[in-house]
Amino acid sequence: MTLSVPNMKSCADCPIRYNAVCSKCEPDEIERLEQIKYYRSFAAGQTVFFAGDPLEFVGSIVSGVASLTRTMPDGRVQMVGLLLPADFMGRPNRETIDTDIVAETDLMLCCFRRKPFEKLIEQTPHVGQRLLEMTLDELDAAREWMLVLGRKTAREKIASLLYMIATRMVKLKPGASETISFILPITRETMANYLGLTIETVSRQMTALKKDGIIAFDDRRDIKVPDLAALKAETGEDVFS
Repeated sequence: MTLSVPNMKSCADCPIRYNAVCSKCEPDEIERLEQIKYYRSFAAGQTVFFAGDPLEFVGSIVSGVASLTRTMPDGRVQMVGLLLPADFMGRPNRETIDTDIVAETDLMLCCFRRKPFEKLIEQTPHVGQRLLEMTLDELDAAREWMLVLGRKTAREKIASLLYMIATRMVKLKPGASETISFILPITRETMANYLGLTIETVSRQMTALKKDGIIAFDDRRDIKVPDLAALKAETGEDVFS
């Protein structure tokens, strides 16, 4: 199962308009962004960047999920992050990318050529301000994730990841009902790699959370959260709030 790729003609049609790097832009600033943007799509499993590639463009995740991984000298691979809708990919003022970025689902990007985007940041304070906010939020999330990986039980790890995804879905769909529904955008194998668990442990803990009424699912990827506060309580920490 993959996520659908929306058909958009302008920023007004964008599902991440009020959460992405452009969220604070005035109409004239949006017009300038419109002039330098373009869309790119990647199929699930396709590599967007290999570590060390020239960073020719940066951009926002419009739909889908991408993973960030690093390969150690002995060939071991470690997933170091996930990019969800509205997340920003790439770093302005850097010549190369330092991680592999792979589409975990069908992926749509709103791209900007790096050099023009760097100039636009200098001339458009709202873009630079929002990018700084997003970078600091990413740093906070990375610190919280160190706790998830280092100190939490398997159940708490699974609950933390589901809570993170569920809260992100809420931000993208204001006015959502109390019961949150979303398509889990990554496989259980990817969840296991990201959390440092086995696939069997992920499946077992997902089933346990379902049995306890914390989540519900018939299809393995179609997740319902009847009570977000109850899921939050299972994380063991006040994370990703």
